[in-house]
Amino acid sequence: MINETSKAIKNILTGEVVSDKMDKTVVVKIDRIFVHPVFKKTIKKVKKYKVHDEGEVAKTGDLVEFYEGRPVSKTKYMYLHRVVKTSIN
Repeated sequence: MINETSKAIKNILTGEVVSDKMDKTVVVKIDRIFVHPVFKKTIKKVKKYKVHDEGEVAKTGDLVEFYEGRPVSKTKYMYLHRVVKTSIN
């Protein structure tokens, strides 16, 4: 995959859009489930990323792919790659 600056995209993350109320920005949630190394208990962790969406194509509930790039603002350094699955809403 090649982005707008002709550099290879290292890793593409997949998550669900939680909010699309901001201008050219969506908030994407990634769930991570793993087993604790000592206690052997299943743990679910959630991380939210602010993703730059130039065309404003992603809506709440969509499944999207995004990648890391140069910072756009103080908290936004991810870029939308594509919408994998649209929500029915």
